[in-house]
Amino acid sequence: RTAPTPTTTMSAFTMAASAGVTVAAAPAARRSVAQRSAARASAGLGSRKAVGGVSLAGLAAPGAVLNRRSAPAAGASRARRSNVFAAADAAEKVKPDRSGADAKDAGAGQRVMIIGGDGYCGWATALHLSNRGYEVAIVDNMCRRTFDDQLGFNSLTPIKGIHERVRKWEEVSGNKIQLYVGDICDYEFLSAAFQAFEPTAAVHYGEQRSAPYSMMDRTRAVFTQTNNVMGTINVMYAIKEFAPECHLVKLGTMGEYGTPNIDIEEGYITIEHNGRSDTLPYPKQGGSFYHLSKCHDSANMLFCTKAWGLRTTDLNQGVVYGVATEETMMAPELINRLDYDAVFGTALNRFCIQAAVGHPMTVYGKGGQTRGFLDIRDTVRCIQIACDNPAPPGEMKIYNQFTEQFSVNELAAMVTEAGKKIGLDPQVINVPNPRTELEEHYYNAKNSKLGDLGLEPHLMSDALLDSLLNIIVQYKDSVDQRLLLPAVNWKESASVGQNVAANK
Repeated sequence: RTAPTPTTTMSAFTMAASAGVTVAAAPAARRSVAQRSAARASAGLGSRKAVGGVSLAGLAAPGAVLNRRSAPAAGASRARRSNVFAAADAAEKVKPDRSGADAKDAGAGQRVMIIGGDGYCGWATALHLSNRGYEVAIVDNMCRRTFDDQLGFNSLTPIKGIHERVRKWEEVSGNKIQLYVGDICDYEFLSAAFQAFEPTAAVHYGEQRSAPYSMMDRTRAVFTQTNNVMGTINVMYAIKEFAPECHLVKLGTMGEYGTPNIDIEEGYITIEHNGRSDTLPYPKQGGSFYHLSKCHDSANMLFCTKAWGLRTTDLNQGVVYGVATEETMMAPELINRLDYDAVFGTALNRFCIQAAVGHPMTVYGKGGQTRGFLDIRDTVRCIQIACDNPAPPGEMKIYNQFTEQFSVNELAAMVTEAGKKIGLDPQVINVPNPRTELEEHYYNAKNSKLGDLGLEPHLMSDALLDSLLNIIVQYKDSVDQRLLLPAVNWKESASVGQNVAANK
């Protein structure tokens, strides 16, 4: 790589990469093991049995080969990583200067594996990092698309297949994204992918991410917990065995905290009890099987971080809204997915779509439920900040990843006002709440750490809502209004047998 000009601010990663370290080739024995593992994983992807009733067979597309880099390149990469992490650790106490974060070589020296890179947040993140000089690989089994096929849903925006997406990205940007199609619950596949790509960071989006989906029935509850928890454990084993310096950036959720009647701290809380004090993980009280799977992930991560000396960051993300980032709007084939159904659609996106098609916005219950929110443009920047600031070995950093707090009623009011400005006539109705949750409660969550590291947020504005509404209006004829009403009731979740008997 060409060294940045003297006027460009370099991160610790970029400074280490510019040192031009060279080392001997990787041992032939290890290379041979990696090649055999890659071949076995590629050959076996289509044969994995269903998990929790969801079949993942046939997702390994022809040509999705795990290409091992040359031994000299791999050796240089390992030496570069050692320098990268040493420089990052030395800079730990200095507030990073983010003025060069959008430079085309901002990510020089970093190899970032995006697990779940075909999804809503993962796709935007992959393009954002690739456009800034990070070497990116996507790992995905496409099961999010499988869920749509099973349930009769679809993205409002016409998203392309993952192979066409990455080909188009290389065409418009000149940057190649590696693609590994497979299931991280298949450890043989995952280990081969890690050995082939040798990541400096693994960004883990690769989980079933819908609370309503996890509450539909017993089968999907079991799938959610099995897929999410087992997948994360596999990722940590892969890091331990094949990339011990790799920094795990895991996407958690603000929903892990629930709605306690005290302030929500960023991950840890100092408690005084009977004359003694300790700093402990903040209490978790997830409100669905999905949220509980994230709680289990956090506990497993903390254990493995301490036991194995891993570098980990847990990002408790709020509700994401928006569809456009700089990169996803560079070509129609790169557009991101936009879910509007009551299972996968997030609140603000769903309200905007309802307003655009003349359907009343459906506020659950009293509408006082308050949550943290952030623009998808800030999601990708938070991930970049986390990658640029790896945790020291044996430490798990926890950040609350949101920029503003709103109640559901406040969201509906903002969409109403923005909709009227572009000629819409948004209406609001209150519907029975299908969830088991407080509808009026105290909520004050802390979120200063990412700001301290340089995040400059895109706050909710009329211009932003106008832009989102105008994008949605382009595709409003594709909306299936039958999918807009709540369809999953927490208290009615049952086994498949019970559901069949109830529908006789």
